[in-house]
Amino acid sequence: MRRGVRIGVDVGRARVGVARCDRDGLLATPVETIQRASTDVVARLREIAEELNAIEAVVGLPISLSGGDTPSTQDARDMAALLAAALPVRLVDERLSTVTASAGMRAAGRSSRQQRSSIDQAAAVVILQHALDSERTAGRAPGELLPSRDDAQGHDDRGEAATQED
Repeated sequence: MRRGVRIGVDVGRARVGVARCDRDGLLATPVETIQRASTDVVARLREIAEELNAIEAVVGLPISLSGGDTPSTQDARDMAALLAAALPVRLVDERLSTVTASAGMRAAGRSSRQQRSSIDQAAAVVILQHALDSERTAGRAPGELLPSRDDAQGHDDRGEAATQED
């Protein structure tokens, strides 16, 4: 299991939920809900990652139950790509994360109305916790690692132009 704080991100049309884990990657906890209409979401995610010294972001990818894209899939991919300019980003399948989060909140006695303000954070917790558990079980990092802008432009991890030996 890799050491280091990670942030979990649940991208929604109106709100983005954010979670974090401890340095040992054991437990995901809620951080905040970002309102998309009033905030530069990517800038805020970058701030959170920097404040927490996060080694990567785990972004939930909304996939349909049949395995295909949903109307929200491209939105999540676009946000993840923008975030990848600041830190490593992994896309992970988030099927049923909001349903799981909602069921957990109902079991804890919170009504649908009471859930509204924190369901996105709870979904981010589910996404991140699933990724952590998967990494611990499989022995490898979860999901798909997005290339950073530097990687896509032929730069190495120090930001210098990559060279090829003949």
